[in-house]
Amino acid sequence: MFNGIIYNKGIIKDFKRNPRYVSGSLVIEVLSKIKFKKVDIGESVCCDGVCLTLIRIKSSTSLFYLSKETIKRSNFKYIKKGKIINIEKSLKHGQKISGHYVQGHIDTTAKIKKIKIIDKTWVVKCELQNKNLYKSLIEKASIAINGVSLTISKVEKGYFEINIIPHTLKLTNLKYLKVSDFVNVELDIFSKYISKISQ
Repeated sequence: MFNGIIYNKGIIKDFKRNPRYVSGSLVIEVLSKIKFKKVDIGESVCCDGVCLTLIRIKSSTSLFYLSKETIKRSNFKYIKKGKIINIEKSLKHGQKISGHYVQGHIDTTAKIKKIKIIDKTWVVKCELQNKNLYKSLIEKASIAINGVSLTISKVEKGYFEINIIPHTLKLTNLKYLKVSDFVNVELDIFSKYISKISQ
């Protein structure tokens, strides 16, 4: 479990298909300032919003496993060396929740349609790739974009908007977003369950 408050970023140093794993899966190598220990191997880490398992530690990098399903649902299908990703370690019991409950279970991706800057705040227009999920979007509800806890500011037919304040831009990789980029989207867990119950 995570809370979508990002203090660390990492760089994709390398990625490869590993013959020991199921065809279509990946192992990525991430360079970051986070210092993992051997006892951390096997724990969950949120990488650009995706809950990944730490499988190996090197001197300055960490390796994570991505299943075929994870690649299919996330923007890791467009992975490139040198890409900057958001990283959040899992929460500890009793730790303060400053954002909202983020599971790292990506629902879909969204395409960036427009970026407008108002008083240094970015207003970003996003288009969900899974159109069926629009019914679960509610204005002023929480949403995780690349693992960042944000608030939905507007929901219209075929798109939604988020506002990204300067402080969030400074700490996350959202400041590198461009029109036509794809971001990872995790809907608020409560809205998903409520939508399911009401069906």
